[in-house]
Amino acid sequence: MIKIWSMKKNEEAAAKRKPKTSAAQIRVQKDLTELDLPSTMQTNFPDPADLLNFTLTITPDEGMYKGGAFKFSFAINTNYPHDPPKVKCAQTIYHPNVDLEGNVCLNILREDWKPVLNLNSVMVGLQYLFLEPNADDPLNKEAALEMSKNRDQFLQNVKMSMRGGNIKGVQYDSVLVR
Repeated sequence: MIKIWSMKKNEEAAAKRKPKTSAAQIRVQKDLTELDLPSTMQTNFPDPADLLNFTLTITPDEGMYKGGAFKFSFAINTNYPHDPPKVKCAQTIYHPNVDLEGNVCLNILREDWKPVLNLNSVMVGLQYLFLEPNADDPLNKEAALEMSKNRDQFLQNVKMSMRGGNIKGVQYDSVLVR
């Protein structure tokens, strides 16, 4: 009886040392192995042991944001895939769907999120925002208004902001690829 009890204690101690893998971690691992990213997107894991926090860099090769490198942080909570990942742009950029704090307006990150969606869906959605910014559902209302009313001025503002320029009192980060 004592031997069984000591074996059980050893098993419990071993279980405590080994961290449990959450359902979210398992799902993220699956999503990451299924990623099929184009050359314009690259993930980076600052802590390779932490799959729930990473960055994605998008370098559009066409459209008005071509020549820039845009970094997004992904924070995935333990309720993933029932909750969407939290995605923020790490730079201050001039974009109708990204506010000055880095919040991103992408419908699948909010009301249209469904657990069947995966990280690839989110990443493709982010890339699409650089190809086709959406002035109809903006977070940066000034940029959206400029895009709707005066597209040429909007394009000039995009170029100036990507070089780290100042537009209407807002200093933007330089995002040009060197």
